[in-house]
Amino acid sequence: MAAKGRIPGWVHRTGAEVIGWSLVVLGLAALVLPGPGLLMVAGGLAVLSRHYHWARRYLTPLKENAFHAAALGVKTIPRITASCMSSFVIMALGVVWIMEPATPAWWFFADKWWLFGGTGTGVSLLLSSMIALTLIVYSVRRFRGRPIPPRPSIIPRRPR
Repeated sequence: MAAKGRIPGWVHRTGAEVIGWSLVVLGLAALVLPGPGLLMVAGGLAVLSRHYHWARRYLTPLKENAFHAAALGVKTIPRITASCMSSFVIMALGVVWIMEPATPAWWFFADKWWLFGGTGTGVSLLLSSMIALTLIVYSVRRFRGRPIPPRPSIIPRRPR
């Protein structure tokens, strides 16, 4: 019998499975919808990698590629500025989406296509821009002024 206050192993594993797969599925959806898709896929793989070797195999090159891209992204001041400005533009779009202004006269599609998605899309855009700004700050602190990590191959190799 489990000690008082301890979570049984099967509950812990089932919870990790549900969280991991949910993050992967939501991350894949967020790749085409507003949201931090790649970040959620990586988070899901990180959770699943505790129990599955295949997830660890895919997570390692994904992390290495992300670190390589992050280091390249903060290599120069213009790149950092462009990244920050892009995040602020996305944040402004999120605010506009939340405010839901009336359809302008120049809009030639049906009114239902003006800022479709409503408040949920606006909140998602705000959240994405805040995550992006946080990652920019993290990347500057971790990679700025240091050698760029090597870029690994994208497809993991099977162990022989």
